Amino acid sequence: MVSPVPDPVERVSVPFHGRGSGEAELTWGQIGIWQAIERSGESRTMGGTTALPPGIEVESVAGVLGALVGRHQALRTRLVLTPGRPRQRVSTSGELTLEVFESSSPAAVAAAVQERYASVPFDYEHEWPVRAAVVRRDGVSTHMVVVYLHLSLDAGGLEVLIGELGQDPATLPPVTAVQPLEQARSQREPAALRQSANSLRYLEHVLRTVSPLRFGPPREDRDPTFRMVRFRSPATRLAVDAIARRAGISTSPVLLACFAVALARAGASNPVMAMLMVSNRFRPGFADSVSTIVQISPYLIDVADVTLGEAVARAARSTMNAYKHAYYDPDAQDEVVDRVIASRGEAVDFSCFYNDRRKSDRAPAVGLDPTVAELASAVDRSEVHWEDEPGMPRQKLYLHVDNTVDPLGDPAIEFTMSVDTRYFTADETEAVVRGFESVAVSTALDPDTPTGVWVETRFPATAGAGADTGEGGAP
Repeated sequence: MVSPVPDPVERVSVPFHGRGSGEAELTWGQIGIWQAIERSGESRTMGGTTALPPGIEVESVAGVLGALVGRHQALRTRLVLTPGRPRQRVSTSGELTLEVFESSSPAAVAAAVQERYASVPFDYEHEWPVRAAVVRRDGVSTHMVVVYLHLSLDAGGLEVLIGELGQDPATLPPVTAVQPLEQARSQREPAALRQSANSLRYLEHVLRTVSPLRFGPPREDRDPTFRMVRFRSPATRLAVDAIARRAGISTSPVLLACFAVALARAGASNPVMAMLMVSNRFRPGFADSVSTIVQISPYLIDVADVTLGEAVARAARSTMNAYKHAYYDPDAQDEVVDRVIASRGEAVDFSCFYNDRRKSDRAPAVGLDPTVAELASAVDRSEVHWEDEPGMPRQKLYLHVDNTVDPLGDPAIEFTMSVDTRYFTADETEAVVRGFESVAVSTALDPDTPTGVWVETRFPATAGAGADTGEGGAP
């Protein structure tokens, strides 16, 4: 249970000043977050709590915070709420408020402050997109809490900020990454519009290919309810690293292959389609940008009548297709979706989402392939934990993938999956996450093993969906 939040003992003014100001439309990444905010009625946030090393004073935290906000346009951006979609306005200067709390249980209070910062809606027009606090015990600073409005940054941007927090602001080089105002302007340029058009042709091809249903009709006629499972698997980490090393690829497509096979085995329609959360940081100038540049893109793969090794090879091609077609104008995307629905006479189910939240370096760990005994021992150490109130987007299936460690300190993969209980029983939900592990281990031990998925799926795809569209993109 989270502790109640006491009143702050002090509110410290944190001035900031930076280069660049002006007003522009939202970037394509921001539009996606804003649409999610409008649908849910809740502010979407990122951030967390950090234990401070001994000797850190509130004044030092305030100085670093002010310097970082000044460096990055996204952190000094507020919205201009207009009829229709809002616009963004960047200011050169302003002041944040750093709250200071005193408690004999600083970790508990820090967690409670973080929860409050994340749950109370932001004032988008008048509040800066950063909420920050320091928690002290007997006058000694022990924890820092920072929560950012998701409109301002994504996981990659947060990773950049975390790297800068540990440095002297005076030693940091000037920001050269593309910032939000420049992103908004560049999205009107011919090169970006051509990229958007290519992405939307790929989307239209996928939508005309797949079965309209991912998981069949609901089993019960009632309002949706959701449950969430966490599955920590050291065996998946061992197996996926081994598979990726042998194939000479990133671990990302290996995990996606395992996911597709596990989902199809559990009864989802094949070819499998999932909406990937794709970071555009591989594009020029975006790598170190503190901004929101994640967009969703469909991942489509046929895993029927092939081996597990071939599924991995197909996933590598399909993943690349999803990545390179994840930069587009969301308004134009809506037009494509409406056109396809009108043409097919049926809606297409977008309710399967996959979000790989691991840090950007996803190369496999260096080492020897695990033995059968090592994999069996790791499988025995997997853990399942259930939660009835998932703090995740409400979809039929939404999966987060994270790196973690098990109780022995060994590397592991954690799957956090929320499901609509009209489509997945508890046993079926657990079968999907455990299927992830089973497929990974089987692929590591014998990639010539059949996937166990056949063309005659429970919810057959429409005509033409059986073709492998992983290579070459949209026609």
